Amino acid sequence: MILLVNSLGARKLEATLTLEYCDLKAAKAVANAVSPDNYKTPIGLQVRTILEDGKVVTEISYDGKFATFIATIDDLLFCASVAERTLTTIKRS
Repeated sequence: MILLVNSLGARKLEATLTLEYCDLKAAKAVANAVSPDNYKTPIGLQVRTILEDGKVVTEISYDGKFATFIATIDDLLFCASVAERTLTTIKRS
């Protein structure tokens, strides 16, 4: 996680989360499950998720409160966890 401060003293919080999978199909499913966050974001928040060589890479940047930034990361990880558990359940069936 990176905290950047511009010349006016404004804060910009940035983080890159990388989730690595052995199964490309699983990685694709998780990326698709969390990618709606790329579009529905409050002003000042940017979330970009891509699939890269079996890895789900999410970049988050936010010009705002630290608590909102952390909540965004928590929400993203929760959604990825739900997607992973769903895939595990489907595989067992």
